[in-house]
Amino acid sequence: MRRRRKAKIVATLGPASSSYERIRALFEAGADVFRLNFSHGSQEDHKERMGHIRELEKETGRPIGVLMDLQGPKLRIGRLEGGRARLTAGQPFRLDLSTDTGNAQRAPLPHPEIFASLEPGAELLLDDGKLRLRVIHCGLSFAECEVLIGGELSDRKGVNVPGAVLPISSLTEKDRADLAFGLDLGVDWVGLSFVQRPEDIAEARKLIAGRAGVLAKLEKPAAIERLEEIVELVDSVMVARGDLGVELPPEDVPSLQRQIVRVCRFAGRPVIIATQMLESMIHAPTPTRAEASDVATAVYEGADAVMLSAETASGEYPVEAVAMMDRIVSRVERDPRYRRIMDAEHPDPEATPADAITAAARQVANTISAAAIVTYTTSGSTALRASRERPDSPILCLTPKLETARRLAVAWGTHCVHTEDVRSVEEMVEHAGLHALTQGIASKGDRLVITAGMPFGTPGATNTLRISWVTE
Repeated sequence: MRRRRKAKIVATLGPASSSYERIRALFEAGADVFRLNFSHGSQEDHKERMGHIRELEKETGRPIGVLMDLQGPKLRIGRLEGGRARLTAGQPFRLDLSTDTGNAQRAPLPHPEIFASLEPGAELLLDDGKLRLRVIHCGLSFAECEVLIGGELSDRKGVNVPGAVLPISSLTEKDRADLAFGLDLGVDWVGLSFVQRPEDIAEARKLIAGRAGVLAKLEKPAAIERLEEIVELVDSVMVARGDLGVELPPEDVPSLQRQIVRVCRFAGRPVIIATQMLESMIHAPTPTRAEASDVATAVYEGADAVMLSAETASGEYPVEAVAMMDRIVSRVERDPRYRRIMDAEHPDPEATPADAITAAARQVANTISAAAIVTYTTSGSTALRASRERPDSPILCLTPKLETARRLAVAWGTHCVHTEDVRSVEEMVEHAGLHALTQGIASKGDRLVITAGMPFGTPGATNTLRISWVTE
């Protein structure tokens, strides 16, 4: 099951992809990581899907990553008379803490934290930005607004406050219960929604306590303002373009996507591009040419992974969507210009033996046309350093920790094998050649570049580079 491409594919599971047979079909079509979206479905639904994933992993012998995506705070208006009301541009409209049913002149907004953050002139977005209000006068329990962009407003529609840092945690009580449940299931990654500041990461990391990787979903403008601080604190990042595009002008999102990818690559953090990538395939067997170009652009920019959401969770063509994404990614990576883009800019290595060895491994592998760079890793840091270098050679990661192999499933260029640790240089060379052969990465007579840490089994101690030949 070795992938011939280097960028990875994340597929969201849902009603259209819940059975073992369908999950296996998605994996065979190219999915490397499965996303469990805790905004939808019950805990029992996710437990059943997790069981299918681990059964598939056991049957195929390939480590499979699982990302649990927490819902995060949902800020919504309350009920309206008749379930809906029509707002007209220029009319006054009031939001307040009253629990009375709303109408065309006012609506309940049961979120005091929003009112605490407002000031005259601020704008509020309703229903994913379809309606827009400007605050004229406000207090701790109300906001008198003018409708800038009108339209039909329905019950329980979402509210966004662009540019404001709201005094709320990114983890709700539901999130905390889901997090404990997911960690007990053994998820590999935890996706945090509504991240606004570095403190949100610290709170979640304390609760996760190393049991899974921490992934920040970047969907709030406030998070972009402190991007480098947030990236430094997390293990991975998702560019949640749908939510990001609600509070920011659509024309700003492409440049921000490129900025985020660059910051993550230089920091050595895997980055996933998500939302609306092949959205037309929810109902059609093929994507639009614009969608294919969008996926290709993310790959050209150097993203570690691209993600499918409703396309695989509830769409009519989930397997076809994964197969299409696999073909797009593979086609981009065959383009000689893609290799030139990857080679054009490499992060400067830190002044550590591990970074020096890993940077040298890429150069040596390129010089001798090595079949692969083989990394021995316990924590995954060695493999992530190799991935950050974006080498032309595939990265074969050998690790004694299955949890590490699963987490690395999202990292660019990595092919992970769960195997016993080695105890000597001779074993190191022998195991590297054996696994390169059995995984279909190298043939007899090919050269390998091997990196490891001595003493063997010491996390984060990469200090050895060796060139070897595949002999058996």
